[in-house]
Amino acid sequence: MNTLSLAVRDSNTMLRRNLLHVRRYPSLTLNLLLTPVMLLLLFVYIFGEVMSTGIGDGGTGRSAYLAYLVPGVLLLTIGGTTIGSAVSVSMDMSEGIIARFRTMAIHRGSVLIGHVVGSVLQCVMSVVLVSAVAVAIGFRSSGATALEWLAAFGLLVLVSLALTWIAVGMGLVSPNAEAASNNALPLMVLPLLSSAFVPVDAMPGWFQPIAEYQPFTPAIETLRGLLLGTEIGHNGWLALAWCLVLITLGYFWSKAAFNRDPK
Repeated sequence: MNTLSLAVRDSNTMLRRNLLHVRRYPSLTLNLLLTPVMLLLLFVYIFGEVMSTGIGDGGTGRSAYLAYLVPGVLLLTIGGTTIGSAVSVSMDMSEGIIARFRTMAIHRGSVLIGHVVGSVLQCVMSVVLVSAVAVAIGFRSSGATALEWLAAFGLLVLVSLALTWIAVGMGLVSPNAEAASNNALPLMVLPLLSSAFVPVDAMPGWFQPIAEYQPFTPAIETLRGLLLGTEIGHNGWLALAWCLVLITLGYFWSKAAFNRDPK
């Protein structure tokens, strides 16, 4: 069997293993999924009327704020889901299964590939579920074309891949699952500090550069533009650049941490 066939076979095995873990232990995924759903309902039904006054030309009322809010919540969902990946990788490292995999005749990179592909699939499923909740409470895309829907889906997958590689690196360097969860928490906190809930220019002046130049804001604005027909401007290129940088950084970080000799 050549190297490519071996890598595909072993990666597929590791993917099935990770998906089986998700099915057997769904509580972690469900807990992380409940947070964006609760935030969506909270901000729409409790704060929606007031928060809608800060969205500029988007209109007023809960329906207008719901349309503004959904793209940010979808990115928040991805960030939360990848925390579970960091925890899963850390558990594998601390419980000794990785040490056993090192002694077996399997493709070395298949362990990480299985985690990454499994996490991206979980992110897509989580986004679909949160989107279903959003549609159920009144969200509607404003005239997005089939091409824009395809671009939006591609962006969500690319962001999932980027954040997953970063989460895998965090899981590999964390001593235990609790530390991995804490280390990966910025993946869920950063969307809260972006344009997910209010426009950047509605924030305090000293905070606007923090919100504007972090990776989530251009991704959210690009997704919002694709779904709602708002201006994207340079955000599309910034979002793509951030994703490529994070994928590259996360990949090499994870590879180095995984290949490091155990202490």
